[in-house]
Order: sequence, then structure tokens, then C-alpha cells
Amino acid sequence: MTDASRFSLPEAVATDRRQQARAPFRKARREHERVRLLGQTVDLVRPEEVLHHVETWVEARRKVLIANHNLNSLALLQKHPRLQRFYDRADLVEVDSTPLIHFARLLGLQGKAFHRCTYLDWRDHFWSLVDRKGWRVMYIGGAPHVVERARGRLASEYPNADIRARDGFFVATPGSRDNAVVVAEVKAFDPHILFVGMGMPRQELWILDNLDALPDCAVFSVGAAFDYEAGEQKAAPRWMGRMGLEWLFRLVHDPRRLARRYLIEPWSLSQLIVADVWTAIRTKRFGRA
Repeated sequence: MTDASRFSLPEAVATDRRQQARAPFRKARREHERVRLLGQTVDLVRPEEVLHHVETWVEARRKVLIANHNLNSLALLQKHPRLQRFYDRADLVEVDSTPLIHFARLLGLQGKAFHRCTYLDWRDHFWSLVDRKGWRVMYIGGAPHVVERARGRLASEYPNADIRARDGFFVATPGSRDNAVVVAEVKAFDPHILFVGMGMPRQELWILDNLDALPDCAVFSVGAAFDYEAGEQKAAPRWMGRMGLEWLFRLVHDPRRLARRYLIEPWSLSQLIVADVWTAIRTKRFGRA
């Protein structure tokens, strides 16, 4: 009997995926890896680099904020100016948008270093790391039955992880009793990682309002991460994410909620797009690899 034949097909695939050699990555951040794109600061990082930096910060028990930008967040900044303060405080800003990656490459912004990063891209690596380290992870957001189902599944698959889940159905206004209770729960649990998944811009504004009161941990804005873990939402195949087609998969599955986001909102960024292209031309950066 071969080693591979001892496993069922799903087990063999999962084992192979965990054992795949990871490509080398930069373990030290460099100044040129922070760039301006469509008026915002973003970081040129790969998923492996995100988790390397997070591991370093967690081991030092630093309070850090990991944010992400996509076309939706850029459009929301025009409607909710206070969001800018959230991104200004972020220690790391992932680019969660393949169209933005392509646009950055068109501008010549260190194009080969740009990689799309989002929870779905690094989730397996992340939970494997959490399991090895025995970290405490808390998730805030979603419906009660959904987040508890996700917590149970993850706890079963990663038994060394200490996972707490709390739904997002509470009054998030600063100073409210509900909000005070949630912050107290986070403090009592003292997580290494805090995921906040209440949708944009609510999750970002909640983090901004409460960041100073939270314990030292790595705070992520992650949207519907636990909805995917619970099977409430279906994740697009990762090849679609790499090709920039994840938006199409999501639009087909939820057109009523996402049609405006994907088909109308991007047009509000036209002035920012023109400004970046003009700047690239003026500085002779256009087309540079």
C-alpha cells in the first residue's frame, strides 16, 4: 500500500496542500513596498508575508491593525470620510482586488511585487499557523447560528486553536451598553487575533472607535470570513480569484446585493483613475516593469 492510498481523496488533497513548499518571500518590510494607489496607501505584500509580519507582531504582543482596500472601500471613502482615519492607523493595508493589481502594474508601481491578499487567499495557512501556535482567535460579526457553526467546524479541524465567536447583532454606538459588553468580552478573552466581520464600513468604523480600548492583538477587518467557514456563503474557486473573476462569481450568486457594488460603484473612481494615469505619464513611470 502506498502512502497516498492510506488517505481518502479529500484527505490526500488536503495533506498535499499543507505540504506544498511555499515560495520564498521578503521577511523584512522595505520602504518602497508602501505605495500610493488611487489616493490611498497600500502595501506590496503576498499572503505569506502578511502572516509572517502578523506572527512577528503577535509574538511581541503588539497592537496592530491589518486593513484591506478594494474598489468598494475606495468608493465608500467618498461617502464616509471618517474611514480615512481607520486606514491612516493601519499598520498593513492589503490589496483585496485583482483589478487594482492590474491597474498598479499598468502604472508601473513595482508591478511584479503586487499580489492580491484577502482572507480567502491565506485562510488555510493562517489556521495552520494558529493551530501550531495555540493562539486565541476571536471573531465578531455575522448571525449567531452562523458564527457558532463556523467556530465549531474550525475548532474541530484545528484543535489547538482557542476560538471564540460573537455575533454582530449589537448596538455598536460608542458609549452604548451593548458596545461596552462586547469590548469587555474581547478584553476578558485577550485574543492574539481579533477578526471583525460586520461588513464595510461598519466593521472599520467599529474598530476605529474601539481600537484604543482593545487589548494588544492583531486586529483584522475580514468581512464575511466566518460565513464562508460555516458554508453560509460559497467561496469562488481560487483560480477565479487569481484571474480576477471572483467578483463575477459573487455577482452571479448574489446579484441583488452586489450589482451596484460591482457594476456602478467603480465609475465613481474615474477621477482618481485619471489622476493616477496622468501622474504616471508625467513622471515617466508609465509602462515600467
